[in-house]
Amino acid sequence: MTLKRCFPPVVDARTRVLILGSLPGEASLAQSQYYAYKHNQFWRLAGEVIGQDLPGMDYDARLQALRAHRLGLWDVVAEAKREGSLDSKIRDHAGNDLAALIAALPELVAIAFNGGTAARIGLRALGAHGGGHHILTLPSSSPAHTLSYAEKLRVWQELRPWLE
Repeated sequence: MTLKRCFPPVVDARTRVLILGSLPGEASLAQSQYYAYKHNQFWRLAGEVIGQDLPGMDYDARLQALRAHRLGLWDVVAEAKREGSLDSKIRDHAGNDLAALIAALPELVAIAFNGGTAARIGLRALGAHGGGHHILTLPSSSPAHTLSYAEKLRVWQELRPWLE
């Protein structure tokens, strides 16, 4: 199995909401971009939350728009063995230092996990460090999660009040 590594966090001192995924998939790793797989709905969902056409922007502009709207992005897994892109195939993972990142974000009020695997790993890693922050498990933006887009969006919209 191939060892996969995550990307650096997309945050700044003004970040109010941190979305944590699991680990970048094959398309993302190949392009060195978060959520690069064209059928993943992350950019569409996040764009609806912040009122921006993120899918219509180039990658650097997407990241700038996230930061401008105080929305951060990272992964719970620093590195792991995994064949393919499915979270269910993650093996022998090492977690990211979520507590250190959270401590470095003075305006953080909410932590959202993009999918069940990210939530399971992330909540275990956070332990007491998640205290005081709103915690939300979002339906995965992955096409492997077959919930309708409208249902995913309904839950993702719950992030909006914490960004204001």
